[in-house]
Amino acid sequence: MPRVSQDHLAARRRQILDGARVCFTRYGYEGATVRRLEEETGLSRGAIFHHFRDKDSLFLALAEDDARRMADVVAEQGLVQVMRDLLSNSREHPADWLGTRLEVSRRLRTDPEFRARWAERSEQLTTATRRRLLWQRDAGNLRDDVSIDVLTSYLELVLEGLVSHLAMGLPADDLEPVLDVVEESVRRHRGRSTGSPAGDAEDHNVDRYGEQDIPDTR
Repeated sequence: MPRVSQDHLAARRRQILDGARVCFTRYGYEGATVRRLEEETGLSRGAIFHHFRDKDSLFLALAEDDARRMADVVAEQGLVQVMRDLLSNSREHPADWLGTRLEVSRRLRTDPEFRARWAERSEQLTTATRRRLLWQRDAGNLRDDVSIDVLTSYLELVLEGLVSHLAMGLPADDLEPVLDVVEESVRRHRGRSTGSPAGDAEDHNVDRYGEQDIPDTR
């Protein structure tokens, strides 16, 4: 028999993860039965569990995949941009990772075994956030009176709060200004009159406000 190509295996794995994401988001972890996973992926249980040892391993792989994607956004634009993506898509087209993130948060509270396994895999987003903040500090854009560790924890807490807010189905239409305040709170300010350019999402600030640090010559 011909050997299955790596491209085929990667495509099949992606098909399973994409279907599983829909299933876990729609039904939660417990409600995502093998039958429902088969329906959402379009594959048999044998095909699914050929790639993943069990449902828990499948969910962890999905959570890791989404964490990597969030880390990519953080590396380019900062953790606040991840929050903006969740918020801007919360009404009709939720960001792919929102459902997974909600289920991860729930299981961390209720499942000690999952919490132990997830602890080994959860550093990607924190590491990406710290690197972004260090880069911004080196560029002179980040406040320097608070440690990077504290700022990282602060932004992660805001993210978890936003996820919980969305999970409860609370109104989200007025939260963009809240994220503006969060973003502003990590920036370095060189003076009251001119303000300071960007902190966690420098490029985003340029897009919203145009040129920066233009002196008032009037």
